[in-house]
Amino acid sequence: MKSILVPTEPNDAMWSTLSTALTAAKTFGSRLEGFAVRVSVPTVVAMDVAPSASLAFFEEENAEAARQSRDLFAKFMADHAVPAAPPAGQPRAPQTAPSWAWLDDAPEGDNFVGHYGRIFDLIVMGRPSTDPQGPHMSTFEAGLFESGRPILLAPPKPSATVGRHVLIAWNCSTEQARATAFAMPFLGRADQVTILTVEGAVVPGPSAEQLAANLALHGIKTSLASIKGGDNRTAGPIILDHAQRAGCDLIVKGAYTQSRLRQMIFGGTTRHILTYAEIPVLTAH
Repeated sequence: MKSILVPTEPNDAMWSTLSTALTAAKTFGSRLEGFAVRVSVPTVVAMDVAPSASLAFFEEENAEAARQSRDLFAKFMADHAVPAAPPAGQPRAPQTAPSWAWLDDAPEGDNFVGHYGRIFDLIVMGRPSTDPQGPHMSTFEAGLFESGRPILLAPPKPSATVGRHVLIAWNCSTEQARATAFAMPFLGRADQVTILTVEGAVVPGPSAEQLAANLALHGIKTSLASIKGGDNRTAGPIILDHAQRAGCDLIVKGAYTQSRLRQMIFGGTTRHILTYAEIPVLTAH
């Protein structure tokens, strides 16, 4: 994971997001690249009776937020003594320590996160919230569905470590298989890996024992845990509770095994974890 993308916004969650990204970058010797998340011109502006004035105001707000994002990102890196990466085109030695870069003039819209993120090894975002300043669910879902890359969700308060004790929330699904494959760089460095299965919350597929046997081929030792679901105990709370009690500092969880619409209406494991996780979560779809 040598390249890490950090969509940046001037909100209260950003410090934890940058801290989580830097912790991962120290693990892998990564280049951190930030850019300002710029919201699109809202429909209300296009329908306004005085659209030119509304558009000018909105563009100034967007420009100011972008300036604040860059200043926040650069100050964080300076405060943590992270050096700037060499300019593009210059010879580079193999990177063993974190460095940073900033992309100016990123286009408006959440889709850019998904499009640009395709060339990175990891995207780090804050856990989505209801704060108007973000992190936004739409930004997260653009990265999740459009980039084809794993996303590391930072909790509201940063963890001192990321990936020492990893919990794989195994439900046998395609989404979970992808998330687990993306997590291999973390799994290979972890001190402890636990595979958790919530009985009654799995789909047809390989068992936790079969996953453990495959990981053993990579030299990754695992322990297995199985907890009964049902009786008003759904998978989301069980996963978070077990991770906390076991002292895990990373959850690996595939996103949206059920449809987004179903989870929005009825709830679901992904929705619960996105709302309540207090430790980093590596996810993919």
